[in-house]
Amino acid sequence: MTDHNEYFEYLRGRSRLGALYRRLCLYPRLSARLEGTTLDLGCGIGDMLVFRRDTIGVDINSRSVEYCTSRGAEAYVMQGDALPFASGRFGSVLMDNVLEHIEQPVALLREVHRVLASRGRLLVGVPGSRGWDSDPDHKVRYDEAMLSKVVGPQGFRLVEVFHTPLLRSRWLDRNMSQYCIYALFRRID
Repeated sequence: MTDHNEYFEYLRGRSRLGALYRRLCLYPRLSARLEGTTLDLGCGIGDMLVFRRDTIGVDINSRSVEYCTSRGAEAYVMQGDALPFASGRFGSVLMDNVLEHIEQPVALLREVHRVLASRGRLLVGVPGSRGWDSDPDHKVRYDEAMLSKVVGPQGFRLVEVFHTPLLRSRWLDRNMSQYCIYALFRRID
């Protein structure tokens, strides 16, 4: 699903139950781990931007960014791996179901490090097995160890790993597409 219009429509077509889950369960859990002004990297249709007002979005999909701004959110189009923000601008960066779409994430993770304030937080979420299988655009499959191996050397220290919707579960991993692994990192200088 590499076509931007097709992916935009896919995001807009998610169920009401999924929207309710994100608003009542997922976003409060994620927001509790974010500090200060947050960059939602890969903001999609801007649900997190609307939920957490001190959040700015960036996405490679111009149609998604237009939609976000029509909802009153602040969002920008991203070109390549360059983030259009000053160094140290954000207290947190959220990459929710983004990293698995990128074959070579090192340059982008270095950009994330650049735009984070000293000791800023990076929260990365990746899909479990069922979610991985549901999107043909996924390029790299991550587990907890792989997240640390890829993100850590780019200037981050692992703080916490948790799973959604509630806990670590092999059954949910295999049977629920919303099941995700999250890793919270702290920027190190």
